[in-house]
Amino acid sequence: MSLQAIQEQVGAKMESSIASLKNTLTKVRTGRANPALLDTVHVDYYGAMLPLSQVANLSLIDSRTIGIQPWEKTMTAKIEKAIRESDLGLNPASMGDLIRVPMPMMTEERRRELTKVVRNEGEAAKIAVRNLRRDANDAVKKLVKDKLASEDEQKRSEADIQKLTDRHISDVDRLVAAKEQDIMAV
Repeated sequence: MSLQAIQEQVGAKMESSIASLKNTLTKVRTGRANPALLDTVHVDYYGAMLPLSQVANLSLIDSRTIGIQPWEKTMTAKIEKAIRESDLGLNPASMGDLIRVPMPMMTEERRRELTKVVRNEGEAAKIAVRNLRRDANDAVKKLVKDKLASEDEQKRSEADIQKLTDRHISDVDRLVAAKEQDIMAV
């Protein structure tokens, strides 16, 4: 494996760490409704546990309410039960063939708890990026040890990997700050 290949590989892995953080942050509830909040809810569909999005149409009714339109009328009760039993703290209400899921108002205390959760997720993403940096630097050192690269190339490569790491760490900080601001907005 060449130095260029190591840098490209670590860059791709760092990008996937950032994508994972973004995905995790969309699931952290703010005061506004977001259908992605229900991505973790699974419903019993004829013996198979399927994600809610595969048995119903999810939409926004207004900024604080998610609308769920089951594809089969018999699924309405199962969907309501699955949402109630999830750890999201939501209380769905059925209105004919439409299930409304209102987002409860968040207290100041709950907002502060969620900002701590967001910071912890951000810190976990930073740790993942730093671990990737360490692994890439170890791979570069192994190339130098095996006489496949020079020490000058090692220094340049490690500097490039550090720049990549710094850029991804700042991306994590930016995402966390934006989510905290979103949570604290009343």
